[in-house]
Amino acid sequence: MFSRVRSAFMNVVGGIEPVVGMKDVDGGGPDERDRHLPHKFPYTRPHFLQLHTEEEVTVTADHHIRPIIVPRDVNVMPWSAGYAEAVNAGKSLLNEDQACVHRGLLTRPERNLNDAHKTPSLPYVYFGIFDGHAGAGAAVAAANQLHHIIHDKLVDIIDHLIPPVAQMESKSSTGGLAFFFPGKEVSKESLIIGALESAFWDMDQLIGEDKLKYKVKGGCTALVALFINGKLFVANAGDSRGVLVRDSRAQPMSNDFTPESERQRVRRLAALQPELLGNEYTHLDYCQRPVQKDIGKRILYRDWYMTGWGYKTVTPSDLKLPVVHGEGKRSRVLATIGVTRGFGDHELKALYSNIPIKPFLLCQPEVLVLNLDNDEEWSDADVLVMGTDGLWDVTSNERVAEIVTKSFRQFPSDENRNKYRYTSAAQDLVMSSRGKLTERNWRTSEGKSATIDDISVFVIPVVDYKREHAAWLKQNAALREQISANLNSINSAVVAQNGHSEVKDEDDEEEVSLEMNGDDEIDTSLPVRLELH
Repeated sequence: MFSRVRSAFMNVVGGIEPVVGMKDVDGGGPDERDRHLPHKFPYTRPHFLQLHTEEEVTVTADHHIRPIIVPRDVNVMPWSAGYAEAVNAGKSLLNEDQACVHRGLLTRPERNLNDAHKTPSLPYVYFGIFDGHAGAGAAVAAANQLHHIIHDKLVDIIDHLIPPVAQMESKSSTGGLAFFFPGKEVSKESLIIGALESAFWDMDQLIGEDKLKYKVKGGCTALVALFINGKLFVANAGDSRGVLVRDSRAQPMSNDFTPESERQRVRRLAALQPELLGNEYTHLDYCQRPVQKDIGKRILYRDWYMTGWGYKTVTPSDLKLPVVHGEGKRSRVLATIGVTRGFGDHELKALYSNIPIKPFLLCQPEVLVLNLDNDEEWSDADVLVMGTDGLWDVTSNERVAEIVTKSFRQFPSDENRNKYRYTSAAQDLVMSSRGKLTERNWRTSEGKSATIDDISVFVIPVVDYKREHAAWLKQNAALREQISANLNSINSAVVAQNGHSEVKDEDDEEEVSLEMNGDDEIDTSLPVRLELH
């Protein structure tokens, strides 16, 4: 009886079905080795909440009150962006959601400058939200490390994002690193997308490696917003969601990845690699799951290559569980996990079996891009809402837009109070999905069942980044003009010293210039080799 109740509970809240014998606070089975491993990062709430003591963190995890927690000082957030969170109603001991905010700066020093401290740079702003399951370990790891990995990936492409002003290095210099550009045009946008995709991969691999040395339980979904180079990049791996609220209307900035939405991908993999199913599951999908008495009868089914339905005669092999079982929010991969993308879960096994689930899961994000470097008008009420599935389970995109718009109307055009409008909107969104405790049940204001999952929400003003980027463009243009003037002065001095009208290579090679095709494309019609010393 208890098992049926537990199964029904988990089907409602989503995530992962608990494994028999699960005892650790972090989730997962009673692995004796893990008991003696240290944590790489201590459990805490997001740093910008400024909760400094264990008692403060404990208060946030009160499952009976479910307090809505917001930053003590909104000034610590970029553009006074809003954030609010609430713990679950008993699904897990701790709030397994995590979040991170980071301002970064990419710099590439220009040499031979009169004023050496002035270097071209490119600022960016990062928001990350991570929904953990079967423990907070993977979410904590991602919140502490993913932004550093993304920064390193952006540094790898820095000479594309911040092109060198000129190549004025003396050929007498020794050493250096050669960069070869490909034979076709590659946009800055695609390079940033590639940086995000490879960072997600490295993060997942790092969690797998750390599990050998540290206690890193469970897995997590990942949703990242990166404001850089005049664009907004939203990278999503999982069922957290990003929605742009503009002119009081909702525009999706991510798609949910669940067993339901990725049913065909998972079934295709199962069909091509049947050994992954351990002879306990089938890649076929049925209109109604067959039972023993249906053997020999005709039943509607579909194979992995079918989007429509057909008939087949039921055989004993059809009595196996489908690799994707259930519908909608209750769908599960191998009857165990309710998400198909994210980090971690390297040692996760199917419920009551020894079949690994990781081969069916992806850490690859889908990256959607919004161009903000244009003449379109944006207002202070245009925001990006990022939330874990605890928000979206009971609050639709359209309802989120209504709540945000209504919340903003409460604030006059007073600049001192306006900075709290985004935090207030985040609170209202959490309240909408959390609801109120009524006769031992959490209910929304409409009287419907509220979520009992963890909820985390960002409300991020888009126009503030657009203004910052416009100011950066002006400052960067002035700096590059000064750098060019300094380099021209150096060039003139070299010409005067050598008594030549032009400077040539030692091998008297033909001079080749690297030209930028617009703001976003690299012209690679000529094979160009850059020497950086």
